[in-house]
Amino acid sequence: MIYADNAATTKMSKDAIETMVSVMNETFGNPSSLYEVGQRAKEVLEQARKDVAEAIGAQPQEIIFTSGGSEADNQAIITGARLGALKGKKHIISSAFEHHAVLHTLKKLEKEGYEVTLLPVHEDGLIRPEELEAAIREDTCLVTIMYANNEIGTIQPIREIGEICRKHQVLFHTDAVQAIGHIPVNVVADQIDMLSSSAHKYHGPKGVGFLYAKKGIRLTNLIEGGAQERGKRAGTENVPGIAAMATAVKEAVASIDKNAKNLIQKRDRLIAGLKEIPHSALNGDASKRLPSNVNFCFEGIEGESLLLLLDDKGICASSGSACTSGSLDPSHVLLAIGRVHDVAHGSLRLSLGEDVTDEEVDYMIKSVKEVVEYLRSFSPIWRDLVAGKKQFIL
Repeated sequence: MIYADNAATTKMSKDAIETMVSVMNETFGNPSSLYEVGQRAKEVLEQARKDVAEAIGAQPQEIIFTSGGSEADNQAIITGARLGALKGKKHIISSAFEHHAVLHTLKKLEKEGYEVTLLPVHEDGLIRPEELEAAIREDTCLVTIMYANNEIGTIQPIREIGEICRKHQVLFHTDAVQAIGHIPVNVVADQIDMLSSSAHKYHGPKGVGFLYAKKGIRLTNLIEGGAQERGKRAGTENVPGIAAMATAVKEAVASIDKNAKNLIQKRDRLIAGLKEIPHSALNGDASKRLPSNVNFCFEGIEGESLLLLLDDKGICASSGSACTSGSLDPSHVLLAIGRVHDVAHGSLRLSLGEDVTDEEVDYMIKSVKEVVEYLRSFSPIWRDLVAGKKQFIL
């Protein structure tokens, strides 16, 4: 089997698993308890907080542990909105191709009277900082732009966005779920006020993540009922998961340069091979993208059939976000960058792991070529395109 859906989730690292099992066995106490077993758990929790903070250039007291990226996104955006409302500011800026954890939260806020501006995403999968700055108004309270897109992998100009937001004194949140552990992230240098992360995207466990909130930001609670996480996130902390996340993020950050060099070579080899397929197109900028991400559209086929046939060949892939994999609608990300519905339906995302080999890349190229040719052989849409009854788009 070739696992090429690491953007959906990664396999836990050996060290992260060992950390998790060790804490489960040896440090099982409740970190809120005053006796020794509980205080040992508290020490593990606070060491993990230090390790996570160091990975992104933050201070330990600026880290709140959550159940994952979606919860962190929700808390950050609702916090920005509530703080803005206290000053009479109820305008939020985001982009058209954010993760649904962001977009759905913004929809909820619109029903509460907030106004949301979704910036356009250009064909290269990037937003333009000058367009963001032009959208800022006197009543803008929050900008939320993802660090790297979860489907097409394009890396946004986060540092420029941070500078613009700081200049205009607007809070800046970024969904960095796909970025951390894969590209360098520093909240101070990038001038980020709030940031979301999820452990299972960098070889940690599922169901655990964190929210970075710059010192001085008064977070709005989503979960009430206890004094955990300085009163900002009630519920007994998942100490084994948090400890494993800290191990995973330390490993990932320490290996970023080595992994990126290897993955970019494999990624570009895969892109070059898939570009040989007629009437195909890479989605998003070829270089301003995550080292592991390859996302293509193939005209005249359905992505779901492509995935099933690749699975028969032992390749685990995706047509987009794992959160929408059960949907028959085309990706909102691909529509946002200008792909028409017929083309967006024929999409494929391959997100590589650090251990992928050249032989596996070559096998993926060969397999995708074979499956696309097979699907086109009995596609009525493809027949119409070849016969000239419809115009090719790609």
